[in-house]
Amino acid sequence: MAKIKPSKGAPYARILGVGGYRPTRIVPNEVILERIDSSDEWIRSRSGIETRHWANDEETVAAMSVEASGKAIADAGIAPEQIGGVIVSTVSNFRQTPAVATEIADKLGTNRAAAFDISAGCAGFGYGLTLAKGMIVEGSAAYVLVIGVERLSDLTDPEDRATAFLFGDGAGAVVVGPSEEPAIGPTVWGSEGDKSETIKQTVPWNEFAVGDLSKLPVDSKGNIKFPAITQEGQAVFRWAVFEMAKVAQEALEVAGISPADLDVFIPHQANERIIDSMVKTLKLPEHVTVARDVRTTGNTSAASIPLAMERLLATGEAKSGDTALVIGFGAGLVYAATVVTLP
Repeated sequence: MAKIKPSKGAPYARILGVGGYRPTRIVPNEVILERIDSSDEWIRSRSGIETRHWANDEETVAAMSVEASGKAIADAGIAPEQIGGVIVSTVSNFRQTPAVATEIADKLGTNRAAAFDISAGCAGFGYGLTLAKGMIVEGSAAYVLVIGVERLSDLTDPEDRATAFLFGDGAGAVVVGPSEEPAIGPTVWGSEGDKSETIKQTVPWNEFAVGDLSKLPVDSKGNIKFPAITQEGQAVFRWAVFEMAKVAQEALEVAGISPADLDVFIPHQANERIIDSMVKTLKLPEHVTVARDVRTTGNTSAASIPLAMERLLATGEAKSGDTALVIGFGAGLVYAATVVTLP
C-alpha cells in the first residue's frame, strides 16, 4: 500500500490584513418609520441602531466584496496573485450557481484561486476563518481571503415591525496567512437545528416562483411580498444572551486565556442589548474594548464581525497585536467563536 506524502503547511495561521466596504447610502430610522408603526426611541432602545447602509444597484455582492478585499490585501502587504483561496460567506447572493467567490477571485486578479461560497448566516465569518486557518496549516494555500458580505436590504420586509429596522448591507474581508506563533485559537462552533424556525426566509424560492399565489403573503397594498428574513425576536434574544455567552466562555477556555487577558470583544453586531448582556454575563473588565458598530451599520449578518474589526482598527479603538474574542451566531441556529490576534 502506497503511503500518502504528508502536507507541509505553516505551523500556525493569523489574520494579516482587514478591509471593509459600506454602501454610500445611509438610511436613518426615520426612513424605516415610514412603513412601520414605531418610533426612533423604540428602535434605539430595542436594538441600539441609529442608521444603516443600503446598497444601490451598482453595489452588488461581488462589487462590495471586491472593494473590501482590495483593502484587506493591501493591508496585508501581499499581491492578489498570492491568494490561494477565496471563501465568501453570504445568504444574499441570489444566483445560486456559480459561486460568487469565483467572480470575486477573478476580478481581484488572483491566479486561479480555489473559490467557494458558504451559507452559515451571521456565523459565516467564523466558519470561513476556521476553514482558512485549516488551509494555511494544511498547506493547500499560502494566503486565503475570507469575505463576509450581505445585501440584506433585498431580503427585508419593510412592513415587518420586528425586523424592518435591523438589517444593513456591506462587506468585510480579511487575509489569513502563515504565522510562527498561534494567532487564531481553536474554534468553538456548532448548530442547533431544532431551533431553525426562529430565523428563516418567509417563503422558499420555489413556492414564490411557481406556488399557489393565493397562499403567498401580501403587503398593505395587496402586492405579493418578495421572500424576506423573519425571526422570533424574543426566542432569538434569549438564545443569544444565555447560550452564546457559554460558547464565548468556552472559546476563551480552549484558547487558554481569561476575560482579563482580552483587549477587544467583537461579537456579531445583531443587537446592542444582546452585546450588553453578553458583556455582563462574561464579566468583561472595563479595559476591554467592545465593538458597537451596530449603531451606525445595523445587522449585516456575515459581514458584521470583519466590518466591526476594520472600524475598531481604523479609529484606533483597537490596535495591531491586541487579543480579541470574536463570536458570530444566527440563522440555523449556528454559531462560531474564537480568539484571534488582530492584524
